[in-house]
Amino acid sequence: MESKFESNGTAVTEFILLGLVETAGLQPVIFVVFLFAYLLTVGGNLSILAAVFVEPKLHTPMYFFLGNLSMLDVGCISVTVPSMLGRLLSHKRTVPYGACLTQLFFFHQLAGVDCFLLTAMAYDRFLAICRPLTYSTRMNHTVQRILVATSWACAFSNALTHTVAISTLHFCGPNVINHFYCDLPQLFQLSCSSTQLNELLLFGLGVLMAGAPVILIVTSYIHVAAAVLRIQSSEGRKKAFSTCSSHLTVVGIFYGTGVFSYMRLGSVEASDKDKGIGILNTVISPMLNPLIYSLRNPDVQGALRRVLTGKRDLA
Repeated sequence: MESKFESNGTAVTEFILLGLVETAGLQPVIFVVFLFAYLLTVGGNLSILAAVFVEPKLHTPMYFFLGNLSMLDVGCISVTVPSMLGRLLSHKRTVPYGACLTQLFFFHQLAGVDCFLLTAMAYDRFLAICRPLTYSTRMNHTVQRILVATSWACAFSNALTHTVAISTLHFCGPNVINHFYCDLPQLFQLSCSSTQLNELLLFGLGVLMAGAPVILIVTSYIHVAAAVLRIQSSEGRKKAFSTCSSHLTVVGIFYGTGVFSYMRLGSVEASDKDKGIGILNTVISPMLNPLIYSLRNPDVQGALRRVLTGKRDLA
């Protein structure tokens, strides 16, 4: 398929997304697998959200943030997977320039909120374990809403900055993206103009959006670990650590894949590996989050059973 150009013959107006596989025989398999993953992710996260609403035991700050995280996971996978499934069905691999930038904006918006929300959850655990006497006042409903609103505002600024910056680049061909969604590293490779400022911007904002939250999360958990180790009973230590283990697992998956995605810019050879990292980022991580948070949490498990069976707790 050939590129479309503006009347001056220089500006690309659409991109071609190669997707995960180019072999026609494997495409139906990919469609079924990712459709199942999408339905499982949306169903799992909406179930967690419903459990948080219906279970009085889960009406706490930690689960308020978890409910928001579940909504973000649904949004994150919905930005990338449905459009990929649509292209597999229609056998049309082109995506308009504007649609590509729109996808990029929403992906970075939602991923950015994830960064700050995971930090807010670490701060919540710090207050609950290290400052239990003032926890209810320091993490009241107003503070929770401010933390979520600030997360959205900071992520919006980051996503808008990257989208505006990428729109200043000149794309004159080729227009083939070896990926299944539009993202910054792949677009940088196609630019006919210098991407040095864009890459510096990505690195600088990456330090603010990911580096600062990681420092805050690590600092919070250093204090949490110190406080837990001072607990005399082994049962008390086990209970305190169990409330943090799920969050730490999600943080590890989220930031681990993010670092690999954006700290290896300009490597065309790595594009196939980037697809795998992209799957981890946009599909596997949102799909695992409900499982991680419900696996060792009896309150969430009980609430999920009541949501799925429609039964109310008589106690």
